[in-house]
Amino acid sequence: MIERFYLKEFLTFKEADLEFHPGLVVFTGPSGSGKSILMRSILASVGLDNVEAQICESSVSWNIDEECYGLQNEPVNIFRHVKKEKTRYFINNQSTSKSSMESISTNYLRHLSLKDYSDFEPSAILKIIDERISERTPQYATILENHRSKFAEFKILSEELRSIEEKEKHLSELKEFALYEIGKIDAIKPCVGEDEELGLIKKQLSKKEKIETAIAQAQGIFSYESNVSSVLGLLEVDSAFFDDTMNELRSVLESSLERMEELEEVSIESVLDRIEQISELKRRYGSIEEALAYRDQKVSELESYEIIEHSKSDLIKQISALKATLDTGAKELSLKRHAILGETLEKLNSYLGMLYLREATLELEPCELNASGYDKAVLGLSGTKLDKLSSGEFNRLRLALLALGVESMQSDGGVLMLDEIDANLSGEESMSVAKVLRHLASRYQIFVISHQPQLTSMGQQHFLIYKDDESRVRELNDLERIEEIARIISGDAISDEARGFARDLFERARGLS
Repeated sequence: MIERFYLKEFLTFKEADLEFHPGLVVFTGPSGSGKSILMRSILASVGLDNVEAQICESSVSWNIDEECYGLQNEPVNIFRHVKKEKTRYFINNQSTSKSSMESISTNYLRHLSLKDYSDFEPSAILKIIDERISERTPQYATILENHRSKFAEFKILSEELRSIEEKEKHLSELKEFALYEIGKIDAIKPCVGEDEELGLIKKQLSKKEKIETAIAQAQGIFSYESNVSSVLGLLEVDSAFFDDTMNELRSVLESSLERMEELEEVSIESVLDRIEQISELKRRYGSIEEALAYRDQKVSELESYEIIEHSKSDLIKQISALKATLDTGAKELSLKRHAILGETLEKLNSYLGMLYLREATLELEPCELNASGYDKAVLGLSGTKLDKLSSGEFNRLRLALLALGVESMQSDGGVLMLDEIDANLSGEESMSVAKVLRHLASRYQIFVISHQPQLTSMGQQHFLIYKDDESRVRELNDLERIEEIARIISGDAISDEARGFARDLFERARGLS
């Protein structure tokens, strides 16, 4: 439950500090006083709405999964939303994300407002049925989760198979293209560094005659080699340095001549043609290295095309085995759902009877295999299409579903928040809603905004929201509650008759405690 709520600086509210009790908590007050603002602020304090309050804070008795969220439980956990330059969220003074706070809160709090048809969706109805089964047979939840896990795997493998089958349609073209691309590069057979080598050969060929002439002239130096050695000997200077230099020079000139002889066999036209081929390759792929990497990629693709048939065969076998497992699991789920369907419908109709609504129909229709099995839950209300319900009927049907659903909701600290659930109802209908909520309040803390005396009288805690220069809220004592119920009945000019009716409603509600 929510034990305490604190609000500071939000729209018409300067400050509010409220302590809540278990059971049915009612908020009343004139139109425009700030009831919905307060409700939104409570939701925002636990991460379920966005408001621009300076501070929203709720003290709750909810248990936090410490390992999952990295937060430590306290005897009372404090959820706080703080707005300065930006909005920040805290649990027990530990910074957290809004999504984490929202994830924790949705395990315990359910908020109903506006005409939302999602509660009537087949998946939502099926969820109620599944939760009722799980409450009685805990292993059912494991069976359902296992089915969902297997179905997720089934979807992934089926998508892989579809991808392979799509590729198969273009397989011959893909193979042809890969072979063409590989062939183009193989025809050139480039080698890493070849472009630099070709550039050097081209340069040497262009200067071949000059180099040969220069070498021939330079070789004359060797005719003076013995003279220099003699001079160094007479001067008693070690000639080793000179001998080494001459030997190195001789080696350079000899290797250069050998290179020139090799170039005699090289055609300048063939070199230029090769340079053009390599240049074209580089223009297309960026470099020789990138061209060779692209070739390797195409070889790998070609190999993958060649094993597609094998992969497809394996996938078909896996999918077939998974489908058989899913069929077995889905049939087991369906049997258990059908077994509890009559009882679930009977319970739903008992709530609808309390709410003065016609009986509902609830069926499980077969559907295509999905994460929930083969069942589609279809809800109907005798004689009326759901989209043709009045707002009063709509809210009461939602309340009946809510009552049915929360029977398997976490009861340790569960909170329901209802915004004007009794709007547009007659007195008798409003009292029926009040009785159902009072019944649910034995297990859950319920916050409700009401403009009807019947529901207001049933509240186990009553807060008045009013406005002077700002919005204010305070808890009412018994006498103040009777006066507020009388105001709801007759308006600001409260009559003795209204006070008498209010007192009678209030005393009868107290008799139910």
